[in-house]
Amino acid sequence: MKKTVALILALLLAAVSFVSLASCGTASSSKVKVIDMPLTVEEYAYAVSKGNSDLLAQLNAFLTKIQTNGKFDEIVNKYYGDGTPTAVKSAATMKNDGSQLIVATNAAFEPFEYLVGENYYGIDMEIMDLFAKELGKELYINNMEFDAVCLSVSSSGGTYTDENGREVSVAGGVCDVAAAGLTVTEVRKEILDFSTSYYNAAQVLIVPESDTTFDKCVTPADVTTILDTFDKSIKVGVQNGTTGYFYCIGDEDWGFEGYKFETVGYANGALAVQNILNGNVKYVIIDEGPAKAITKNVNASN
Repeated sequence: MKKTVALILALLLAAVSFVSLASCGTASSSKVKVIDMPLTVEEYAYAVSKGNSDLLAQLNAFLTKIQTNGKFDEIVNKYYGDGTPTAVKSAATMKNDGSQLIVATNAAFEPFEYLVGENYYGIDMEIMDLFAKELGKELYINNMEFDAVCLSVSSSGGTYTDENGREVSVAGGVCDVAAAGLTVTEVRKEILDFSTSYYNAAQVLIVPESDTTFDKCVTPADVTTILDTFDKSIKVGVQNGTTGYFYCIGDEDWGFEGYKFETVGYANGALAVQNILNGNVKYVIIDEGPAKAITKNVNASN
């Protein structure tokens, strides 16, 4: 009997030890890190509908003004330095009488646009708030799926396929300006006119903190060489409609060759990173600024 009890106790202790080890493993994988090497080189700009030369001229003049008087750097410092972000409020209802600057965005792209309660924050949101004041207009922020942003500003609108495979129609000419961390591309230039560039961006890779696959990489080429070895057994998360999405799947118009791994699209980058923690994707590729913001927030909550 004593031997039996001893055996049971030994098994229980082993089980507890196993659970403890497993818990430690789970804890270490509940954080993520950024592989801080640019996989692309991009420029962000704002956009108006094709041929809206008056609004484009006003926007470019305004950007020159705030870049000259230091206001632009002051705003950026709020999100990348030691400044304090300022809340931006949208008008409660959208009006089509010319009294508002109607801005299309996807407020899930910190530090450029995001929501805290009913207030908007972010580099783009603060700039658009100032631009509306410059024009003597009320600001209305039209928050929508990223795929819809460009279409809502273009004169003709269009359709896109959401993450559930459904066709979504978007009316054109609904919004005045697209402000959503937009990368300037030849494809988007077909339906939009872009402002002067205000920010240089890049795509980067987010991985589990415990993942060592890319630890010895010293150049972006080292990272892409490893990505090239992945097949469909590896799932990589992206935000639908973004540069990261086209970078992964490959697109001739965008100049991206793409990869053989399985690309999994999400409505926003934070959701994609959450799916690393859930084990649904191995990695995430997204713009550098949002990547660092999401990683900081995820790691602070775990």
